Amino acid sequence: MAKARRKSKGSPQGAKGAATAGAGRKEPDWVVVGLALVGVAVTAYLTAGAWLSAAPAFCAEGSGCDLIQQSEWSTLLGLPVSLWGLLLYALLGLIAFRMPAKLKRWRRLWFLAFIGVSISLYLTAVGWLVLDAFCPWCLVSLATISALLIAIFLRRPASAPGMAWGPWLLRSAGAGLVVVVALHLYSSDLLSRPESPRLAALATHLEESGVRYYGASWCPSCRDQARLFGAASDRLPYVECSPGGRGTPMAQVCVAAGIATYPTWIIHGRRFEEVLQPRELAQLSGFDWDGHGR
Repeated sequence: MAKARRKSKGSPQGAKGAATAGAGRKEPDWVVVGLALVGVAVTAYLTAGAWLSAAPAFCAEGSGCDLIQQSEWSTLLGLPVSLWGLLLYALLGLIAFRMPAKLKRWRRLWFLAFIGVSISLYLTAVGWLVLDAFCPWCLVSLATISALLIAIFLRRPASAPGMAWGPWLLRSAGAGLVVVVALHLYSSDLLSRPESPRLAALATHLEESGVRYYGASWCPSCRDQARLFGAASDRLPYVECSPGGRGTPMAQVCVAAGIATYPTWIIHGRRFEEVLQPRELAQLSGFDWDGHGR
């Protein structure tokens, strides 16, 4: 009987069972966990600053970082983008720490990190091409999520990705593209409602009344002003004071008008250096707001 038991322990079935038990062990990937914690620390700091209305370090008023933090791309569904990043880093760290070390864990880590890199690259491009600004904290987060993706790739199991690399990369790229396009549509108000007849009539009235609205393409407050008019914002009597982008000389027409801040409204000789609600503009310019319905 003792011999039989010893034989059983050394049998292929026993070795297979031991291998299966070993494959199911939870072996944390400490490299991925460590990088995820760095991302959590950075995004937690930015989220706290957003909620407390405190500017992060290296984000002085008027700096590129400040412009990005105040832009429409700094929030998503009413929450700071940094909070969404915090949740992503936390999920990556949790998966790397809790899930068994096998192909399924690697695929989830890769997918999440790839989506994170796609979003981070998109936001960096928006800051550069649309706002003409860079945020050091955003670049730190981009470097962190990129390092995570590289670490995940280098530490892949022998069976990864579980299919040919070509189709796997195409699937990853497709998922990243879908997320980025959805984010762009949301942040750019491209899915906004049709033009309001009342707002369109008000904008036309402002133009015909000689009202002038001075702003800059990179100005967050100017974007807030345009958002109040929705699709009718293109009808506003807008004067671009920074045609060359942020940091370039002011347009001569704005210099002549003595523009010092954005946005600036000049209505019947009166100057207003702030975002004005449509109803306020109607009252100041003599527009019949109530008579134009909605």
